[in-house]
Amino acid sequence: MWRALASNMLTVLAVGLFLVAGLVLWGRSEYSSQGPLETAICLQVERGSNMGRVSRELEAEGAISNGTVFRLGAEYSDKASALKAGSFLVPEGASMEEIVDAITRGGASTCGTEIVYRIGVTRTLAEVRELDPATQEFTELAEFDYATEEVPEIYKEKRDEPDTRYRIAMAEGVTSWQVVEALKSMDVLSGDVAELPREGTLAPDSYEVTRGEDRAEIIDEMVERQALRVSAVWENRGDDLPIQTPEEMVVLASIIEKETGVPEERRQVASVFVNRLREGMRLQTDPTVIYGITKGQGVLGRGLRQSELRQVTPWNTYVIEGLPPTPIANPGMASLEAAVDPANTDFVFFVADGTGGHAFAETLQEHNRNVARWREIEAERQNSGN
Repeated sequence: MWRALASNMLTVLAVGLFLVAGLVLWGRSEYSSQGPLETAICLQVERGSNMGRVSRELEAEGAISNGTVFRLGAEYSDKASALKAGSFLVPEGASMEEIVDAITRGGASTCGTEIVYRIGVTRTLAEVRELDPATQEFTELAEFDYATEEVPEIYKEKRDEPDTRYRIAMAEGVTSWQVVEALKSMDVLSGDVAELPREGTLAPDSYEVTRGEDRAEIIDEMVERQALRVSAVWENRGDDLPIQTPEEMVVLASIIEKETGVPEERRQVASVFVNRLREGMRLQTDPTVIYGITKGQGVLGRGLRQSELRQVTPWNTYVIEGLPPTPIANPGMASLEAAVDPANTDFVFFVADGTGGHAFAETLQEHNRNVARWREIEAERQNSGN
């Protein structure tokens, strides 16, 4: 009898173990397989929340099939205690494993409201926008000149929400003074900038920032990115260039940046300046004259006077030989690359062509015709009130 009882107990235990193993395998499969969510959602995780509360919300949204499996999977992977507050995009069909990873990985929100500060050449704009999880496209809620216009209520409201994300978008061709002034005006940042960064040392790029982040740390990141770019571009420079150092490359790139906003023209503009440097001709470029007047502190806001074209400053390339002593703005990657890889042309002149681009010329005679045509276009625009 005891032998039969022991045999039955072993059988029950074996069946039990088999069922447990099967349950574990099923749970693992449920945890890692495609989820039931049919349309992407924004999952809001409040501060002080836990996996139980999150699992119930996900079940209510139809994003997971089993809250218990979700919680056990998070515990088993040692991620239950790493839950972050924020607003997270849960894509269509996301598995429980993918959702747990998203809400514990780094804490940065991937969904919801974003405030973007756009530092431009003429002004700094603040844009408040919200991500639609279904289309994964942003809807603009407000846009305003951060320095001069009244701050809308929607900005104040979204700025004060704990899961709002912040980003700084720095345009190519802005000066270091413009960047610092813009950072100083942003009320979500903290700290002072002890000294103005050298012109040309900040990388035009997009920067994710957090509320309360120190302005000096953001500047440090901009400097670090630009240094890496300059080093990489200089390492891959072309042969026989009339520039001798990375610093001279940045100076030339800054002039290219200020002379054209047409991407396809950068290498042609670069070829004009490189050809002039090779031939010992003065660069004669207006943006350098403007920098000599403003020192990068704001926009001139008017045309140059003849007296200013003749005025001697370290940056006036109508009167100095070669490159100016410093960059005149912070150039982007494309202008840095153009400076060391100019187009192969014989152009030594260019002038605006009325379309936003330029007309290039190899001879003074051809250039004079292009200038005459540009003056006709200017006169037509003045007569038509444009």
